[in-house]
Amino acid sequence: MTWPIGRHGILVALALAIAPSTAYAGPPFVTDDPEPTPYGSFEVYTFAEGVIAEGRMSDSTLGLEVDYGVAPNLQIAVSLPVGLSAISHASVHFGVFEVGLGVKYRFIEEQEDGWRPQVSVYPSVQTTISNPEKATTDSATHTFLPLWAQKSFGPWTTFGGGGYRINPGVDGRNSWFAGWAVLRRIDSRLQVGAEIYRETANARGADVIAGMNVAAIYDLNETFHVVASAGPATGAQNEAPPISYFLALKWTR
Repeated sequence: MTWPIGRHGILVALALAIAPSTAYAGPPFVTDDPEPTPYGSFEVYTFAEGVIAEGRMSDSTLGLEVDYGVAPNLQIAVSLPVGLSAISHASVHFGVFEVGLGVKYRFIEEQEDGWRPQVSVYPSVQTTISNPEKATTDSATHTFLPLWAQKSFGPWTTFGGGGYRINPGVDGRNSWFAGWAVLRRIDSRLQVGAEIYRETANARGADVIAGMNVAAIYDLNETFHVVASAGPATGAQNEAPPISYFLALKWTR
């Protein structure tokens, strides 16, 4: 289960939707997990994500992410928000606007019959590669330096952690992110879960972003999997909190 970069668009979109102005996650959560893609294996996601604020869709993105296990306990990831990027009804663009790159390294493995969790670091960067006016973030390169931990107990898995985001944009502010998630396996194909997360203000004049999501992961077979989540975020002067959504088809090999 990996989604260190691809899910960054949810917090980006939330920042645009609820603040005057980015997280990397384990699908379908904003919060990440420390488990790297197995050595020699691929995980490919095609995803759609966005935010519904004040009764209308304020941002939507289609994208692609590729994760690869380059060595035991070591994963690289590339995320490309491609296709449609609609920041508003009056501003719809097509193309590749940003790229995300990350490296996940697990330096502590989980003790299955003991107390020790698995722990990873996952430095990631996101940068604009086209006209900044068409991108879903500012033109600066963002760096995220997190630490993630995970422990499983029977059908239950819990993971989370946090990190420091460096935002050198003109109106940007460096921020702290923290989140925690719980998953439960219902049967051989279905997992359901929930998360809570919080990030300090990441731009001048912005608010703290705090939210929650409920999620599901369904295995169609050994190769294809559907992951989805949705939930509210708070911290702005909206009459109702914006709702973020995320849907992806995951292919594994």
